[in-house]
Amino acid sequence: MTRVGLVLGAGGVVGQAYHAGVLAVLEHDFGFDPRGVDMIVGTSAGSITGTLLRLGVRAEDLAAWTVKAPLSGDDDVLRQIAATPVPELAPFRPLELLRRPMRLPAPRMVHRALTRPWRFRPLAAAMSLMAPGRHDIVEQLAALRELERPQWPEPALWICAVHRHDGRRVVFGRPGTPPAPIHLAVAASCAVPGYFAPVEIGAHTYVDGGVHSPTNAALLRRCGLDLAVIVAPMSGPAGARLNVYAASRRHSARLLRHEVRALEAAGVRTAVFTPGPAEQEVMGDDMMSRHRLDEVIQQSFLATGAHAAQPEVAELIRAAAAAGRR
Repeated sequence: MTRVGLVLGAGGVVGQAYHAGVLAVLEHDFGFDPRGVDMIVGTSAGSITGTLLRLGVRAEDLAAWTVKAPLSGDDDVLRQIAATPVPELAPFRPLELLRRPMRLPAPRMVHRALTRPWRFRPLAAAMSLMAPGRHDIVEQLAALRELERPQWPEPALWICAVHRHDGRRVVFGRPGTPPAPIHLAVAASCAVPGYFAPVEIGAHTYVDGGVHSPTNAALLRRCGLDLAVIVAPMSGPAGARLNVYAASRRHSARLLRHEVRALEAAGVRTAVFTPGPAEQEVMGDDMMSRHRLDEVIQQSFLATGAHAAQPEVAELIRAAAAAGRR
C-alpha cells in the first residue's frame, strides 16, 4: 500500500489561499483527498491548513471559504471559524522589521552554535533574536481554540516551530516533543519574528517554523512513506528581481531543492507545487494581505491544473488519490 505525506509550507494569508487553490484542484480533478494522507507536515500558514484538514475540512471548501463562496452542507468547522471575528492585520513590510533592535543571544544558542555547528542555521538564529512583534497571533487564531479537541489530531500532524532561545526547530505532534494545545502549537508555528509576538508554551517561547525552513519537507524522509505531495507558497522562480521578496523566494527554493533531494535519496517520490510568475504577480509582496485572494485562488487553479496534467506528476497524484481511497 502506498503511504503518502503532505507538506504545507509557510506563506501567510496569501500562502493559505495558494494551499487552498492547489489542493482544491487535486481533489476535484484527480480525486486526491488531502484529509486522508498518512502524515501532514505544516509550517506557519501550512500548520493552519493542515489542522483544518485534520478537523475534516474538504479542500474545495477551503477554497470556497477563502473567497467567501457558499460552503458544502456539512462543513460546520469553517462556518464556526467564519463566525469568529478576525482582527485586521497591518501590512507586512520586512524592511521595517529588520530595522528593529535585536536582543543578545542566550547562552544556550551560543553553546549550540559551538557544539553542533552542522545543525546551526545562522539565519534562523538571527531571526529568532528579533524584537517581539506587536500583533498577537493567538488572538488571530481564537477560532481554532474554540474548535480544539482534547486529543492531538490524527492521523499524524506535525507542526513546525522554532525555539526562540536557541534557534532549534521543534516539531509539535512528533513523538518525544513536549505536549502542547493544538491552537498554541499552530500559533507558535505562525509567529513571524518581529511581526507577531512570540508564543509561550509551558516554560518556553517559540517563533515561526519558517525561520528554520519554509517547508521542512525533509522531516518525512524517515517516516516510511512512498510519496510526498509538497505545496510551497514561498518558493518558485523569482526571475531577475532584486528586492527582499525575490531574495526570500530564492532562499526558500534553495532549501526546498535540498529537501526534495533528501526525500528522493530516501526513496520518497515527490510531487512539488510552487507558484510561477502568474501566481506570484497576484500574490504580491504582502503575505498578510487579503485583498486579492480570489485572484490567487484563480491563478493557482489554472497553474496547478496544467502542472498536475503532466504525465509524471499525474501518475504520482493518481497514486496518492488511490492510496487515500483504500
